[in-house]
Amino acid sequence: MMNSPNPKTDLAVQLRQLGLRATADSLEDFLARAIKAQWPARQLLEELARVEYYDRAQRSLARRLQFSRVGRFKVMADFDWNWPKKIDRDTVHRALTLDFIKEGRNFILVGANGLGKTMIAKNIAHSAVLAGYSVLFRSTSELLDDLQCDSPQLQRRKLKAYSRPSLLCIDELGYLAYDNHAADLLYEVVNRRYERRSIVVTTNRSFKEWNEVFPNATCIATLLDRLTHHADVTVLEGSSYRVHESEQEVAARRKKK
Repeated sequence: MMNSPNPKTDLAVQLRQLGLRATADSLEDFLARAIKAQWPARQLLEELARVEYYDRAQRSLARRLQFSRVGRFKVMADFDWNWPKKIDRDTVHRALTLDFIKEGRNFILVGANGLGKTMIAKNIAHSAVLAGYSVLFRSTSELLDDLQCDSPQLQRRKLKAYSRPSLLCIDELGYLAYDNHAADLLYEVVNRRYERRSIVVTTNRSFKEWNEVFPNATCIATLLDRLTHHADVTVLEGSSYRVHESEQEVAARRKKK
C-alpha cells in the first residue's frame, strides 16, 4: 500500500523524492516563469519534462566521461595531417564517424611514438561518449595490471566489466613487455568482445613484433586473428612530432637570448 504524500512536506522535497531534481533545484524560478507566462497545464508539463530530460542527459554524460577516463587531449582540429609521412586520412575520418562501433568492428593504429595515435584514439573515445556510448579508455599497462589479481572471482568480474562497454580503447600496446599470463588476459578481453563490441588499439609495434611484447606466449596468433578479423588498420609513418615541438621550443628560446 502506497503512503499518501504528507501535505506538510516541502514541494521541492517531494519533487526530489520523485527524482525530479532539476525542477526541485530551480523550483522558485520555474514557478515564477510559469506564472508570468501563464503557461497552460500542458505547456507546464512539457517544460518540466524538457528540463528534467536535459538535466538527466547532462548528468549521464558527466558520468560516462568520468567512467571513460579519456582525460585531457588535443582536438582533431589541432592535428597536423601533413606531419606523418604516411597516414590514411580517409580511414581515420571514417573511424571518427563512429560507424565501426555500430558494426562491432575494431580500429587499430600502428606507428612509431609521437605521431598522434593516442590523440586520434582519445578523440574517437570522446566522440563516442558524446554520442551516448559507454567507453573505457585504458593504457595496456593499466588494463593488465588491473586484471592481474589473486582472486579468480574478482578477475572474472573485471573481465566481465571490460567486455561490457560499447567501446574499449587499449592505448600504448607494445611500449612494455609482458609475460604469458598477461597475454592470456589480453586474449580473454579480446575474445569476450569478439564480434560483439568494438576495440580501438594503438601500438608502436607491427603485428609480427607482438611476440616480442609477449615473449613465448602461445595465444598471440589467435589473439591477432580475432582482433584483426573485423578491423580497420591504419599505419602511421614518420618521426615524432613531440621531438619536433621540443626542437622548435629550444630554437625559440635561443632566439630570445
